[in-house]
Amino acid sequence: MGDGTVMEKRQAILDMQQSAIGQLHKEKPDTRAQVMNASGYATFSNANVNLLFVAAGTGYGVVNNNLTGAKTYMNMAEGGVGLGIGAKDYRIVMIFHTPEAMRHFIENGWTAGGNADATAKANDKGISASTEAYLGDVTVYTMTDSGIALQAMLKGTKFWVDDELN
Repeated sequence: MGDGTVMEKRQAILDMQQSAIGQLHKEKPDTRAQVMNASGYATFSNANVNLLFVAAGTGYGVVNNNLTGAKTYMNMAEGGVGLGIGAKDYRIVMIFHTPEAMRHFIENGWTAGGNADATAKANDKGISASTEAYLGDVTVYTMTDSGIALQAMLKGTKFWVDDELN
């Protein structure tokens, strides 16, 4: 996340979270009830670069436990192989439907999958597709903030607790 105090970094993550949740509710109004009624939810900001056969990205975010009010700040990194070119900045919102799914995510944090997308977006202008996926007791939404990319990738993502911010 760069320089800044622990409090400044936490606030930057919470600001990103508010923006991402607002964007999700605007694009999919039914998610407002999903987030409120869930055991918890997470938001992440990720910057991703694709160069021909390889993709890499890093990001940060927070898991919110709706049952206790606790927040767990986390980091993420991803890598992938496939065909692609470009760069994009995107947001991930995960809705945990059970306490066990949320706990498992915080403790283990691995995901694997594939994606294909085309993005051309800057300053709320342009096009991109937001996607929705269901992984057991977790619903995952991704929304592109900005970038230009064309990709078809198999990738893995590791999420882990940020020791500095917790």
